[in-house]
Amino acid sequence: MLVAFDFDGTLSGDEMTTFLAERCGVVEQMDTITQRAMAGEIEYAQSLRERCGLLEGLADEEAGAAFEKVHLRPGAADVIAALNDAGVTTAILTGGFDRGVAAALQKADVTVDRIVANRLPVAEAQLTGEVEGPLIEGTKDDALADLAGEYGVEMDETVAVGDGANDLPMLEVAGLAVGFDPKETVEPACDVVVESMAELQDVLDAEGVL
Repeated sequence: MLVAFDFDGTLSGDEMTTFLAERCGVVEQMDTITQRAMAGEIEYAQSLRERCGLLEGLADEEAGAAFEKVHLRPGAADVIAALNDAGVTTAILTGGFDRGVAAALQKADVTVDRIVANRLPVAEAQLTGEVEGPLIEGTKDDALADLAGEYGVEMDETVAVGDGANDLPMLEVAGLAVGFDPKETVEPACDVVVESMAELQDVLDAEGVL
C-alpha cells in the first residue's frame, strides 16, 4: 500500500506561503492568488510563480524563520506513525516547499518515505523570486504513479488524501480518494470525506490500510 498526502490544508492547517508573505508585507496579495488557485480559477503553476515572485529579495534567514512556523495539524503525526508501523509506504506530494515540510515533520518527530515538493532558490542569501521543483508544471497524478511504480505498488492499492484543486489529479487516479475538508469543486472526486485526522485514521482502519 502507498498513502500520499497533500501538505498545506491537509497534513498542515498552515499555509507556508502566508508565513513567508508576512515577512515581506504581501499577505493580501498572496492570499488573493492562493484562493483563486485553490478554487480552480487560475492554473496552479501560474499561481505558484506569481506567489513566489512576491517573495523576491526576502532574506534567506527570514525565510527559514517562516518555515519554522509550519506545524502538522493535530493527529497528523499519529496517522503517519500508524501507517509507518503498519509497513505502509507514506509520501507527501505538495506544491509547497521542502523546507517547510521538513521543519514540520522534524518538530513532530515523524518521518515519511518520500517528500515530493518544490524549492525556493536562494542567491546572495536572498530568495530569487523563482521556484523550482517537480510539482510546478508536473501534476500529482504523475507523481503518484511514479512513486507507485518505484515502490512496486499497483494504483488500486494507493490512497490519496487532499483538499484543493491541485489535488484533483491524484484523487482521480488513486485507488481510494480521501477528501480532507475538501473544497466544493474537489468533493465530487472523493470516495470519502473526513473532517479530522482522527476520522482519517478510522477510514484507513476500516479500509484495511492499517
